[in-house]
Amino acid sequence: MKSKIFLIAGDASFRKFYRLKLKKKSKIIVFASKEKYNNLVAYSAINRFLINNKVLAPKLYEHELSKGVIVIEDFGDIKFRSVLVKKKNKLLIYKRLVNLLIKIQKIKPKSKLKSIINKPHILKKYSNKILHKESDLFFDWYLGLFLSRKKNNKIKKKIKKILSKLYNSLNFPNSYFVHRDYHVENLMKTRGKIGVIDSQDALIGNPTYDLVSLVDDVRIKTSTKLKDQIYNYYLKKTKKIYRNKKEKFLKDFNILSVQRSLKIIGIFSRLVKRDKKMKYAKLIPYAWKLLERRMGSEIFLELKKILDKNIPKKIRNKIID
Repeated sequence: MKSKIFLIAGDASFRKFYRLKLKKKSKIIVFASKEKYNNLVAYSAINRFLINNKVLAPKLYEHELSKGVIVIEDFGDIKFRSVLVKKKNKLLIYKRLVNLLIKIQKIKPKSKLKSIINKPHILKKYSNKILHKESDLFFDWYLGLFLSRKKNNKIKKKIKKILSKLYNSLNFPNSYFVHRDYHVENLMKTRGKIGVIDSQDALIGNPTYDLVSLVDDVRIKTSTKLKDQIYNYYLKKTKKIYRNKKEKFLKDFNILSVQRSLKIIGIFSRLVKRDKKMKYAKLIPYAWKLLERRMGSEIFLELKKILDKNIPKKIRNKIID
């Protein structure tokens, strides 16, 4: 059998993925036309770190960084999103994903990781500056579609002030490995195990962030009951750590869920308007629903008031084009 190469479905990045079919196995060729460092160097370094800590991540086989190419292990095509869609008892699957998350969070993160170039990859801490940079995408790419620049800037100034207070009030230190996109499309069913992909943006951050990514996942609609069950299962499995800190943990969870929803609405708007990836447009209304649900706490009253006044339901439910 001769080797064959097939283009396979990509993600929200500038990368392209090809499956190289060989006689006995297959490999994935990743080509990055832009941001080669983040897409290839960081990805391979973080994967190696996870593998060394007994987490299933794609092995690196070959690389030619000057051409923006790496060759990695093939985990197949079965994402846990497709597994969940077919299962009636989704909680059982989510428990497996939570168990892996807890395993990852027990790993002591290193600030310097060995990479495929001469210098190490630096695993940065999730600073307030980074949180703001992410939530700013909401104003820069979404609000501008509906509001004038003057009004957008005015609202941005008010909301950033509110968000600063919220980010400064986070309880838990940035001391955990954070994947940053720990959701069911980046978790693969491979050889009966869970493989973790798309880890190139990992940082050292708050323990609630990856749980937020899993529970409030915009890519799969789950009931409020199931969301609460997943959240409560995590707390049950980590009760020795958070036994006396449940209120603080929930506060951080809600703040970072709000932050992440603002970020996602902004990112998906950018993908639609700049990159013409139209499939992300239909996910924005659900991202709004996730945002609205987490703003139920008193700490978000001021933020909710501004958003309700300036962005009515008809706009939130609109699929941008």
